Amino acid sequence: MSDAGTISEAGTISEAGTISEADTMTDQGKARQLVVAGVDGSAESIAALGWAARYAAATGATVRAVLAWHYPGAAGGPPTGVAPSVVREETEQRVSGELAEAVARVYPETSAASVETRVSYGHPAQVLIDESKDADLLVVGSHGHGSFTGMLLGSVSIHCVTNASCPVVVVRGR
Repeated sequence: MSDAGTISEAGTISEAGTISEADTMTDQGKARQLVVAGVDGSAESIAALGWAARYAAATGATVRAVLAWHYPGAAGGPPTGVAPSVVREETEQRVSGELAEAVARVYPETSAASVETRVSYGHPAQVLIDESKDADLLVVGSHGHGSFTGMLLGSVSIHCVTNASCPVVVVRGR
């Protein structure tokens, strides 16, 4: 957002950094703004989901919490078809439970229905970059589970900042 940008009560931020009523997303048949939050269960990702929830409450946006997973590979992208379907289904069920726990930590039970959740197979950076193509805003934590002490940003957040198709907010943990 540019220094000239302003925020109105019911508007959205345009690429020029201003908010116009024409861009407003309401319940009157118009599409709502989509905020994608990357979640991996870390404290930073919970903080990012919380930030996304507060932003959505202020702007009327929809939040989509996304958790990406993959089988570790030696090099390159995530391997495909390396486990029997039973193992994959069990893994997806466990990961879906982790995502549900993260959402429950941020949203009270009464409003959790207003959050879309998605579990996707693939490297987290690539999954979030792909999700950014349909999003108005991408929110990620500064570090995930694989953080190294002393680093300001993790590899997923760096990839998202440099490759996402929409603006990216990086939230630091407390």
